[in-house]
Amino acid sequence: MTERFVLSRETLASGELSPHMQAAQDSGLVQLLSDEEREATRHAMLEKHPTDQDIYVFGFGSLMWNPACEVAAFLPALVRGWHRGFNLWTHLGRGTAEFPGLTLGLERGGSCKGMALRIEADKIDSETDMIWRREMIAGAYIPIWVEADLGDRRVPAISFAINTNYFRYGHKVPFEVQAYHIGCADGPLGPCIEYLEKTVEVLDRIGRKRGPMHDLLHAAREEQVRHGAGGKA
Repeated sequence: MTERFVLSRETLASGELSPHMQAAQDSGLVQLLSDEEREATRHAMLEKHPTDQDIYVFGFGSLMWNPACEVAAFLPALVRGWHRGFNLWTHLGRGTAEFPGLTLGLERGGSCKGMALRIEADKIDSETDMIWRREMIAGAYIPIWVEADLGDRRVPAISFAINTNYFRYGHKVPFEVQAYHIGCADGPLGPCIEYLEKTVEVLDRIGRKRGPMHDLLHAAREEQVRHGAGGKA
């Protein structure tokens, strides 16, 4: 059975994740950013934000339901010009080297309904540090500024686009391949299908009850039943 690992504020702050990720890097499964590289990207983003104002982070996947940081409010938001997609192969978190899973990243085009996480001004440094430890541990994502439509106003928000030059980027993975790997992959953070299920649960709560994620979840559950967890045909 796969040894489980809980992604939390405590594990991120303690550095407990590092040995796991270092082992993955040593085996070529991930390319870690150095602390200096990670911090450079964080400070470059924060330079564009007033220090006395709350900051927003747009979550489109697990940030919506497990941000591992202190959030003052979760606000339904729509971002235009970007869409979510299962475009990052994961050989560690929600899969294995033998049978990888897939996780979400933003790509250009379309629109995306998600959550704007409001972080209070006096906690920006500590909480964005947690988010960067969570999202920017490797080079899979590029931090970006997006405009989040909250319904009554629009606010700038930080989010994370897929790095299309990253070696685990999945370019236009066929729907049936996505469904198979999401339905059957399992890793230290749990079954890959759980990641999709929790994402869909949030979308349902904020009124997006039909869409590509729902269709994919239905297909992934069929693959799970057909093949069983672990990708066994």
